[in-house]
Amino acid sequence: MPDSVRSLTLAFFLTLALAGCTPAAGAEGTPAVPSTAIENKGSDTMVNLALAWAEAYQAQHPGVRISVTGGGSGTGIAALINGTLDLANASRQIKDEERQEAEANGVTPVEFVVARDAIAVVVNPANPVDQLTIAQISDIYSGRINNWSEVGGEDRPIVRLSRETNSGTHVYFLEEVLRRGDGDDTTLFSPTTLLLPSSEGISAEVRQNPNAIGYDGLGYVTPDMKVVAVSTTAEGPFTIPSADTVNAGTYPIARDLYIYSNGEPEGDVAAYLEWILGAEGQAIVTELGFVPTAE
Repeated sequence: MPDSVRSLTLAFFLTLALAGCTPAAGAEGTPAVPSTAIENKGSDTMVNLALAWAEAYQAQHPGVRISVTGGGSGTGIAALINGTLDLANASRQIKDEERQEAEANGVTPVEFVVARDAIAVVVNPANPVDQLTIAQISDIYSGRINNWSEVGGEDRPIVRLSRETNSGTHVYFLEEVLRRGDGDDTTLFSPTTLLLPSSEGISAEVRQNPNAIGYDGLGYVTPDMKVVAVSTTAEGPFTIPSADTVNAGTYPIARDLYIYSNGEPEGDVAAYLEWILGAEGQAIVTELGFVPTAE
């Protein structure tokens, strides 16, 4: 046998021998292969919280892989209705028509309140306006008020910023602020409102535009943004959003945050939800600027 052929043959059998000695995935000294995959999608308000939950849980449970994506509450609920995920994050409650569509598709949404949140009204730090009533915010976003001088500010045009329509935060703000909780009210956002695809987009625009006003989940507010105190009446009191004011019920733009499963969760999905609602999961809620359900 020629030397070259002999060398190739020896290499081939050495490769087979080594392959037979290689430990199986998950054996000692090799990474464990995840045995369970959990698909989690939805609210952009909750995406950083969901990612933090997933990272911490996977570190403790290497046999579970949790995939987290955003896209908005509507996107997550639509995926739940279509049966393409395990858990949908939502910063609003599922609508009656969505629940009916889900049930017609053989999906039974089960609701879990996993945290609480305040929606902060934010402006550029150079803006002298410190407080607004719900009525003034409604008038600003509906287009009845168009200049900051009308609410005690400078003679400057107001630039309105909002999340896009598939956002649960957008829906909540429309129903509870623009329409002030009146189910018969048909007030809409002004056509000049800039619809931005993410909380980060609103934050960036507020920081650089002295005429801008936006709204965002409390967990996305940074020190380089000015938070406006809000009241339900002109007489006050005007309140800044915080965990304390949300729990006390004194900040008027607060809401629950939800996860929806398809039917009663079982197995690893049930264990993950139990962990989220437990001490470790709720500690992460606090760390990220939201309000734990237990408080």
